[in-house]
Amino acid sequence: MAETRQRSHAAKKRWGKSPWTIDFHPSSPALPEKLDFAVIGGGFTGLAAAAWLRHLAPDKTVSVFEAEQIGAGASGNTGGMVLAETSAGDLPGLGDVLGGFSQTIAELGVNCDFDLRGAWEIGRRGARPDSPISWSDSGALRVVAEVEGGTVDAGKLISQLARTANRLGAQIHEDTRVDEIAFQNRLCLTVGTKQIYAENALIATNALSLELSGLGGGAEPKFTLAVATEPLTRAQLKDIGLGSGRSFYTVDLPYLWGRMLPSGGIIFGGGLIGVENWRELYEIDIDSGEAAELIARLERRVRGLHPALSSVGLTHRWGGPILIAEDWSPVFTHHPQSDRAIVLGAYAGQGVALSVYLGRWAAEAMLGLRQLPNWG
Repeated sequence: MAETRQRSHAAKKRWGKSPWTIDFHPSSPALPEKLDFAVIGGGFTGLAAAAWLRHLAPDKTVSVFEAEQIGAGASGNTGGMVLAETSAGDLPGLGDVLGGFSQTIAELGVNCDFDLRGAWEIGRRGARPDSPISWSDSGALRVVAEVEGGTVDAGKLISQLARTANRLGAQIHEDTRVDEIAFQNRLCLTVGTKQIYAENALIATNALSLELSGLGGGAEPKFTLAVATEPLTRAQLKDIGLGSGRSFYTVDLPYLWGRMLPSGGIIFGGGLIGVENWRELYEIDIDSGEAAELIARLERRVRGLHPALSSVGLTHRWGGPILIAEDWSPVFTHHPQSDRAIVLGAYAGQGVALSVYLGRWAAEAMLGLRQLPNWG
């Protein structure tokens, strides 16, 4: 297990550096012998679920088990763009994702610089006549529609969800990998040489630990990349077509997405690397191989979009894991071996608001207050 931890910590350096700062790390509490709710995974989903469990049921014991450090996977390496639906669109019973996200962070007292000014859908055909964007990228990119959406500071969201969960009484165990779960009458978690019994569990490891979640044969782990530019002037941003501060994403291929930073810089993202086994994600290095080639290609794309970007400096280059399931729908269901365990993930790169929204839903389901959706 120590070897796995060293490898995964090293991956954080190989994956590059995102613009986000995670400024909270909990103390190291002793591992429990038993508990009411085990949450496996310390990203947006797991931390939101843990905080909401203690918010609704302060008499219940809750522990989060994170194999590395909070936000080490997809959550800390996201671009921080929030959208209203899943990557598969509006699923049955999904409800108001952005409204639910906003309500949840408000009730938990989480300030993550949530900005809901909207998002542009951009494409190479069907342009709006008033499109403020006029870019060159495998054709002419223009605005085709405006949708609900916005941005958050991902580092603040992780930090404050964890801080709130901790304040409400949830224990957070970093560097604590759950190696195995025995799906008995009570769930038995193996952590190193220790066994921990839990009445219920949420497995929120997304693209990692797919054997644990039971998703090894039903979803594809990928690695996606992003860069952030130096601050641009207001005049430059207006010239580029981003003076409104709206996020953007393409509705056709090749895929490109992006958002503004408070500094005036812009994040651009695109490109996917596939792996045969999720463990290979830890071996990806953005400075070598296919990842380096895709980062270089993304940089060329950014500088070729518009003359104002032709010589722009880049301040951050990074990547992170995502998980894509069938039809690009998130997985939100009971584990095939036990109704006491819920599996939640596979947001296909669109999980910032969705993960918190569904993490709250999962907490309510584990408390018997809500049913899981039927998304297949």
